[in-house]
Amino acid sequence: MKSSDINTNEIAKAASLIRAGNTVAFPTETVYGLGADAFNALAVARIFEIKGRPSFDPLIVHLADKSQLSRVASDVPPLAQKLADTFWPGPLTLVLPKTAAVPDIVTSGLNTVGVRIPDHPLARALIDASATPIAAPSANLFGRISPTTAQHVRDQLGENVDLILDGGPCRVGVESTIVSFAQARPVVLRLGGVTVEVLEASIGRIDVFAGSSERPAAPGNLPSHYAPRTPLTLIGAETSPAGAKIGYLAFQSAPIEKFAAVEILSPRNDLKEAAANLYGAMRRLDALGLDAIWAESAPESGLGRAINDRLRRAAARCD
Repeated sequence: MKSSDINTNEIAKAASLIRAGNTVAFPTETVYGLGADAFNALAVARIFEIKGRPSFDPLIVHLADKSQLSRVASDVPPLAQKLADTFWPGPLTLVLPKTAAVPDIVTSGLNTVGVRIPDHPLARALIDASATPIAAPSANLFGRISPTTAQHVRDQLGENVDLILDGGPCRVGVESTIVSFAQARPVVLRLGGVTVEVLEASIGRIDVFAGSSERPAAPGNLPSHYAPRTPLTLIGAETSPAGAKIGYLAFQSAPIEKFAAVEILSPRNDLKEAAANLYGAMRRLDALGLDAIWAESAPESGLGRAINDRLRRAAARCD
C-alpha cells in the first residue's frame, strides 16, 4: 500500500475513535493489530476484553516515529538505539524501561514496555493523526491464528471492534521480533520478522529465549498460541501420515500420500513467501472441518525459525 492510497477521511475517523477511548483494528507489515490509546487504561482494558486476553500478557506500543519514543521509554541503551536506527520502521520490537505515563495494564505490571514503529503507511498515519502512541496486540481472539487481512479480523472479532481499517494483506505475515534490554545483555524473547542472523550482524552475538512462560515478559511466549481450532501436529518433512479428513501444511511441495486438503507455503522454497502465507494457509485448513492438520517444519534458519516457533506453539494446545 502506498501513502497516496490512504483515505484521509477514514484515518481522521479512526483517529477520532482512538482519542475518544475506542478501539480500531489496523494493518501493519506483520499482522493486523487491535489498537487503543496507550495512555488510556480504560481503552486498553477494552482490548483485553474483546480478545479474551489474560491480563498477565503485555501489549506492544506502536509509534508513528522515533520522536514519540521518550513518551513511553525512560531509557534507550546504545545497542537498542542502534537497532532502532537500523530496523525502524519495521518488524522489530524493543523492550525498554517504561515511563510512568504508561499504564500498568499495558505492561501487565512490568516495569518495561515493548515498543516498535510499524512499516505500514496506514498504521503510521493512524498513530500520527491520533497524536498518541497506540497499544495493540494482534486483532484476533486470544491464542488463535493471527490475522493478516481485514477479513480475518471481521471473521473473529466482528462488530466488537469500533472500526477496521483495510490496508490489504500483510507483507511479512508473522509478528515482530522482540528484543529485550531488561537485562545485562540483549535477548530475543520472540522470533519474528527480523531474523537473529540480521540482528547479530548489527550488534553482535545475541541470546535467544526459545522456551515458554506462563507469566510472559513479552507477547507470544505462552506455551500454546497462534492455534487453529482443528488439532495441529508438527511433524518432520520425512513423515507423511495419511487420513481421509487430515489436512497437510507443506513447506515447499505436496506430500506423496493423499490428504483431504493440502496447503503449500512456498513452492519456490522462499522463507519470506512462506512466512507471509503461514497464517492464511492455517486458516483455510481450519475452515474445512478436518479431523486434524499435519504440518511440516520449515528449515531452521532465518525466518524459518519464526515459522517453526509459531507451528510449535500452535501444536501445543491447552484445550
